[in-house]
Parts: sequence; C-alpha cells; structure tokens
Amino acid sequence: MSELPSLVKDLALILVVAGFVTLVFKKLRQPLVLGYIVAGFLVSPHMPYLMSVVDKADIQTWADIGVIFLLFSLGLDFSVKKILKTGVAPVIAACTILFCMMTLGVVVGYSFGWKEMDCIFLGGMLAMSSTTIIYKAFSDMGLTQKGFANTVMSVLILEDILAIVMMVMLSTVASGASPDGAQVVGSIFKIAFFLVLWFVVGLFVIPLFLRSVRKILNSETLLIVALGFCCLMAVISTQVGFSAAFGAFVMGSILAETVEADKIIRLVDPVKNLFGAIFFVSVGMLVNPKVLVDYAVPIFLLVLTILAGQAVFGTLGYLLGGQTLKNAMRCGFSMAQVGEFAFIIASLGLSLHVISDFLYPVVVAVSVLTTFLTPYMIRAAEPCYDLLIKHLPRQWVRRLTHIQNEPSGENASADSHWKELGRKMLLNTIIYGILSSAVIAVMFSTVLPVCRHFSLEWTGSHWPGNAVCGLFTVALISPFLRSIVMKQNHSEAFKTLWTSRRINRLPLTATILARIVIAVGFIFYICNYLTRFQNALMIAMAVGILVLMLLSRRLKKRSITLERLFIENLRSRDIRAQVQGKRKPLFADHLIDRDIHIANLELPEDSLWAGKPLSSLKLRNRFGVHVSSILRGAHRINIPNGNTILFPGDKLQTIGDDEQLTMLSHAMKEELQPEDTEIEKREMKLRSFTLSRESPFIGKTLKDSGIRDQYNCMVVGVDEGQKNLTLVTPSRCLQAGDVLWVVGEQSDLERIMALG
Repeated sequence: MSELPSLVKDLALILVVAGFVTLVFKKLRQPLVLGYIVAGFLVSPHMPYLMSVVDKADIQTWADIGVIFLLFSLGLDFSVKKILKTGVAPVIAACTILFCMMTLGVVVGYSFGWKEMDCIFLGGMLAMSSTTIIYKAFSDMGLTQKGFANTVMSVLILEDILAIVMMVMLSTVASGASPDGAQVVGSIFKIAFFLVLWFVVGLFVIPLFLRSVRKILNSETLLIVALGFCCLMAVISTQVGFSAAFGAFVMGSILAETVEADKIIRLVDPVKNLFGAIFFVSVGMLVNPKVLVDYAVPIFLLVLTILAGQAVFGTLGYLLGGQTLKNAMRCGFSMAQVGEFAFIIASLGLSLHVISDFLYPVVVAVSVLTTFLTPYMIRAAEPCYDLLIKHLPRQWVRRLTHIQNEPSGENASADSHWKELGRKMLLNTIIYGILSSAVIAVMFSTVLPVCRHFSLEWTGSHWPGNAVCGLFTVALISPFLRSIVMKQNHSEAFKTLWTSRRINRLPLTATILARIVIAVGFIFYICNYLTRFQNALMIAMAVGILVLMLLSRRLKKRSITLERLFIENLRSRDIRAQVQGKRKPLFADHLIDRDIHIANLELPEDSLWAGKPLSSLKLRNRFGVHVSSILRGAHRINIPNGNTILFPGDKLQTIGDDEQLTMLSHAMKEELQPEDTEIEKREMKLRSFTLSRESPFIGKTLKDSGIRDQYNCMVVGVDEGQKNLTLVTPSRCLQAGDVLWVVGEQSDLERIMALG
C-alpha cells in the first residue's frame, strides 16, 4: 500500500486534536476559537514531546483559504441596508474607537522600542474587538435582550468592515519604504472606487444570473456556484492590487442582497467552520513558549492597555455616538478584548515580511488573556459607572444622562429633511460618478486605441478616431450624468424644503449647480483628453451636451429603467422576507423612544409551554410583555388571541422593555422538560402472556381492563393459533386462556405479566 501524503497525516492530526480540545473548551463554556489556538500550540514543533505537524507550508495554504472563506461568510452577514439604517451614531463610535485604539497601540509599540511596521500593525491589531466573543459573553450573561447589546453589535459590524479597509491600507503602507500621506489618501479613493463599482455591477449581474437558473439550482449546485463566485472575486481582487480576502468579502456582501442569501449562509457554514478551524490552529502553531517568557512584561502591559483603552476610548466613542454615560460605559467595557481579525492582520504582516516574528505569539497571548477577562469587564461597567457618578460634578452628570439624539419641533423636521436629502444626493453622486469613471477608463484603454488605429489607416489622422470614441463615451455615460444632476430634484424632501421656507431655495439651487459642475467636469475631462481646443470652447460644448441630455426623455426613461432594476435586485431579499413574514414590523423603530423594543424569542423543542394556549401561560401578567406575532415556518400569526396554542420552534415577537424581555427569555430557557436520565430503560418491548383463571382481567372488556390507562401498555393482538394475530376490539371480553401480545416498557410489562 502506498504511503499517505504528509498533508493527509497533518490534517488528521490537526482535526483530531482540535476536536478533543474544543470538546473540553465547550464543557468549560469557553470560546471555541481559544480551543483551536490551544490545539495548534499542542501540534506545533514547539512541543517536542508530542506529535507535531510535518509540512507547515501546506497547512499555511489551507489557512489562507480559511481566511478567504471567513471573510466571505462575514460578507454574507453584512448588509448595506442594515448599516445605512443604523444612522450616523454607530459610525461615529466605530471610527472614534478604531482611531484612538490604533494610535494607542502605535504609541505603546514605540515605547517598547519596536520598529515602525511592528508598531503600525500592532495598532491595527489592538483596535479589533471580537464579535464572536462578545456575542457569546452576552448570551451566557443573559444580556442579548438589553438595548445596549444591539448598539454594541452594530458597532462591531462596522469595525469588521473598517478592518477590511485597514487590511488594504496596511498592505499599501507595507509596500513602501515609509508611510506616505498621499499614498494613503490615494489608497482610500481606490478602495472606495472599486468597492462601489463591484457592488453596483455585482447587484446588476449576479441576481439576474441566479434568477435565471433558480429552477435548476439545488443545494449542491448553489454551494459550488457561491464558492466559485467567491474565488473568482478573490482572483480579480488580487489582479487589481488588493488582497484575496478583500475580494471574498465583497462577493459575500453582494450575495447577501440576493434572495438565495439565507440558503447560501447555511450551505457555506460547514465549509467556513472547517477551513476556519485550520486557520486558527495555524495561529496556535506560531505560538513559541520562549517568546511568551521573553515578552511577558510587554504582554502584561498590552493587556492593561486594551482594558484601560477600551474602557476610556470605547466609552468616549459611544458618548459621541449619542449614548448616555451608563450605556456608553457598558458598551465600551464590553469591547475590551482582541478579536479574530487581529490574527488575520498579523498573518498579513507575516506574509508581507514586514513584522517581526515575536509579534504574532505576543498578540495571541494578549487575545487569550483578554478573552478570559471579557465577562469580568462587562460586570465591572455598572460599578465603575456608580463610582464615576459620585465624583463627577453634578452639572456634568445632568448633561451626560440626558443626551438626546434627535432635536424637536420645526427645526428638527428641517434638519431631518436636509440630512436625508444630503445623504441621498451624496450617495447618488458617488455611485454614478464611479460608474462614469469606470466607463471612461474602459473606453480609453480598449476602444480608443482601436479607433485611432482605423482612423490613421483610413484618414491619416487620429482626430476622427478620437471624435468617434469621445461621442460613444459621452453617449454611454449620459444616463449616469443625467442622474447625477436630476436625481432627488423632485423628491419629497426637496419639495418640502423648497416650499416651507424661502431661505432654503438658495442652498437647494446651489446643490443643483454643484452637481451640474460635477457632470460637466466628466465631459470636460473627455474633451480635454481627446482634443487640444481652448478650455472655454470645451466647457461650452460640455454644457450644451448636458442640456441635451437633460431634455432627452429617452435618456430619462433609460436611466429610470436601470435604476429600477438595481433597486429591485437590492430589495429582492427584503421582498422575500416580507412574503414569508420574517421582516421586522415597521412600527418597531417608533418604540425605541419609549424604552420599548421588539425581541424575537424561539420556543425550545422541550419547552413546558409547548401545547399550551397563551391564556394559560399568562405572559402579560407574569412578565408584562405583549406577544404581537407568532412565526411558524412560513406562516405568520398576527395578534394571537388567548386560544392560540404554542408549538416547539415557534418564534414569538414580543414587545417590552429590557428587563421584561430578559425575564421572559430566562423563563423560556429554564421552563423545560426535565432530561430523562434513565433513557436506556425506556426501550419498548413486545411480550406475550396467557391469562390465568385468577387474573383480574378476566371478564372485563379490553377498554375497562386498564391495561393501557393504568399499566401504560398496549395490546396489539390475541394469538388464536392462526398465522396472523387477531386484532382486539375495545369491546372484546377477555377470557382465561387468551394469549395476549402486549407492547410496553420493561417495568410495565413485568407488572402486567405478574397479574396475568
């Protein structure tokens, strides 16, 4: 028999050790990520007395694939619409925390005397909190129904997105001899350009493709197609100059807006778990005990830096985001740990050969320690708040505890309209500007050389070719330019601001003029690139062409058609959720101002509430909550009455405050059927016995004998010497000598046979 490849042996060792270690960590109620890291430490060459991995290069390749699938799964959980709905507050909090923690990490790294790249990557790693660990801590401590928990999760999602951008930025910075401000700004614009371009184009192409093949897609083919798209975007991303992980995330975020997103998440989850486990095991393999001993003091100081930094800057970020001091401290203290993204950033630094070998195990050790301390930091938030309140001036306390996010009255309404209009105009300009830039770049790089070649052959001059290419380019971008200028000019917010106050008309007119200048700028660039005329003439031509575009009804119809197709693809997943009754009610957002919100709670399979009507459970009297809807499969029961019976797996949409919903959640998890500790004795057996003359069953009908009701057994037939058993009717009178065949548990059968 041929020898097994070393890769198979290494995978067997990794998965077996990881399996046993994670079972232990599951028993200890610790995050599985730590179990994988410990497993990697056990199979690493740094443990000489145990079996170790032979070929680290192959395992590293699998780990790189794991990073791609981890970020692909993160993209599938990411929703552009969800981020836009959260508003500005989480963005402010996430950016504040990220910037402050990065700066703090760089300063601490310089204080240790580490080199520049080590300090920059250290700052990036310390800025990353762990979504997985925080969510698990909230679940274990019963805090998932608290209002501040949702705020923390929104910020963590934004942090993950910013981490993707940070990885691209760090790659750019690492490629140069020293960080360059112009290079960093250029990288930001490059990221934004390709991110918006890929997302917009992807939402046109991919939903149309999936819709066309939906009838022939099954689970297997959908998994292959999704992973194929993931790997394709990873390759495109590397060709453009970004990392493969960035491309995988972008493709995940595109697929997250399709109807098939939920099914793709379920299918990809096992693949992500497998390769993700290999990645985290490879993280543990790089932990060198000697490095941990040599850098014990920096590790201890970094742990203190994270705990204190997140407590201070995390609280500051949430305060700036509009939270009260108490909620801000609860949120900030929750984020005091190093997350999984730190390992990915460290892997990036190692692959680029720009960070020292000691930095990876140091960050892993810091992550392990801060993970264990996370529950204690969450519990310490309220005592620290009480202590701080006692020592702060009363005026400060009054202001910090009465922060309001929204103004009131007429000014509040006007501010709201301005914010809505400004956000939509900016987003519209960015999207269509990027699409126009992409069309111009493609035309000038591919079509223009061809036009010039034929023009030189036929006319001896390249100017006709320039003119043809310029006209085609303007024709292609004209719907986008028209949308830049005209979009939102007839919206409700624009009309309200225009008619409500005359003073608003001047800034509204300025927004139109500014967008005209932007649109003219694109045409000016095309003319300036292709011709040598005076600038005044080119601007006049640009304005003339722009006027023609604005007056063109055909272009208007074309741009509206394209926009409707895009919006339809963007909302397809929401439409499906509405049809299936899974979408959050529209009135939910109005309850937040009254300290009330909606929670979805699933009834466990072994719940004592299953099979009972709502009236007997008295949820309103016991917990003060209201059940607004019950989701049962694809069926939705709105405003259930007291006679509505609950079934296992029902999802209850309940309305209440934090304390009420937490009490309900605890009761639902605790009021369960007790576990059967003697399951082996519950086996059903078939036995036969003959009724004697002294049997108490003689002369009674089967119904009155009590065999079923009192002894929990069932008579399946009577043996009358025929080939088949004779079925027994409930009215049959039992007689001496009857041979009964009975089914029941062993103990019940013994009782009934003793009487036979």
